[in-house]
Amino acid sequence: MPAGAAGDYDVVILGGGSGGYACALRSAELGLSVALVEKGRLGGTCLHQGCIPTKALLHAAEVADVAREGASFGVKTTFESVDMSGVNAYKDGVVSRLYKGLQGLVKAAKIDYVEGAGVLDGPHTVVVGDRRITGRNVVLATGSYAKSLPGLEIGGRIMTSEQALSIDHVPARVVVLGGGVIGVEFASVFKSFGSEVTIVEALPRLVAAEDEAISKQLERSFRKRKIVFRTGVRFAGATQEGDVVTVSLESGETIEADLLLVAVGRGPVTEGLGFEAAGVTVDRGFVPTDERLRTGVDGVYAVGDIVPGLQLAHRGFAQGIFVAEEIAGLAPAPIDETGIPRVTYCDPEIASVGLTEAQAREKHGDVATYEYNLGGNGKSQILGTQGFVKLVRQVDGPVVGVHMIGARMGEQIGEAQLIVNWEAHPEDVAGLIHAHPTQNEALGEAHLALAGKPLHAHA
Repeated sequence: MPAGAAGDYDVVILGGGSGGYACALRSAELGLSVALVEKGRLGGTCLHQGCIPTKALLHAAEVADVAREGASFGVKTTFESVDMSGVNAYKDGVVSRLYKGLQGLVKAAKIDYVEGAGVLDGPHTVVVGDRRITGRNVVLATGSYAKSLPGLEIGGRIMTSEQALSIDHVPARVVVLGGGVIGVEFASVFKSFGSEVTIVEALPRLVAAEDEAISKQLERSFRKRKIVFRTGVRFAGATQEGDVVTVSLESGETIEADLLLVAVGRGPVTEGLGFEAAGVTVDRGFVPTDERLRTGVDGVYAVGDIVPGLQLAHRGFAQGIFVAEEIAGLAPAPIDETGIPRVTYCDPEIASVGLTEAQAREKHGDVATYEYNLGGNGKSQILGTQGFVKLVRQVDGPVVGVHMIGARMGEQIGEAQLIVNWEAHPEDVAGLIHAHPTQNEALGEAHLALAGKPLHAHA
């Protein structure tokens, strides 16, 4: 569709990541005319510098561990080394196939895909180079970037996850600054690849956003894997000299490493894009919205990592679909943020949905909890994993939180999110049949126990 007159499109989307392309595809599916603007590559951070490549590295790390540990399963395997050129070729191949598939979907949907850096020029116009693209609705989906700390310059052997994805060797010693999701995932990868790893985290525990019991189990597992972590300590600075990075802590202690991975979170990409000049409120870089993802400027919506809340690709994806349906007049139900599933793909994996025990007590007062240890689960014993499934319920009410840790727990989050989002009671789930032998049984057994009829567990 030619772009020249006002109102050329029903929807103009600034950003082609998970939120932006989902909005574009669903809008086109609903018969709306769509322009999708992206300065980088279609698919955004998740596909090219985030979810997909990091999980490919984590799978390669799992293969390395399996090679080392074959004898414990009666299979004589030996681990020789990690070939980072081969690992990167595998990772890039996965990304490339998904990228080509996504390009095909956008082309088939007859979306006007505009490559280039877009800037908002008023509430209904996006400027890309010398082209002005206007529409009845504009969706801001500009994503996030890897943050650093004041005075900590990224370069050389000090890098964020984005640079670490292309590393061409396995460093002997790695310090990971940050014990959140990105930090523990990369710590897990580097340890499996053969590095000595130390995590530095200012908060009192690793993965501090998770239920406290999950943090304790992860810390036990990391100790067993000989991943060193320092919690409750603050970073003071870092210097590079030759091939060595020296990390200083406020306590006066120093740690030497061959690589410092900065994993202190992600910031919203909103600066210099014309948002405020167009009347859009920007608060500390984020774009606040109401529950219908409206910005306060008529016809302007925001989705994904620039909206305060969980910075997850599947959250942005769901928000993109929601906005498309909202624009099309379908009046979709608002997204419940507490019902969004969360997975951390370190070893052991963490998967959770709903409220932590502390959050549930604050919101509901008295709650009941139960932890089902994976020691009672046959498939977990076969896999040689340790961990548990923890349930949090309102007293005599529905399950409001599910928290799991152990190998492949991310694959169990599908049922867990249905339980929380559909407000199931333990008795409802206890009546369902879970296939044997699967780790999925652990969810069933936990609900049996919380319903008052434990079988492979103690009451």
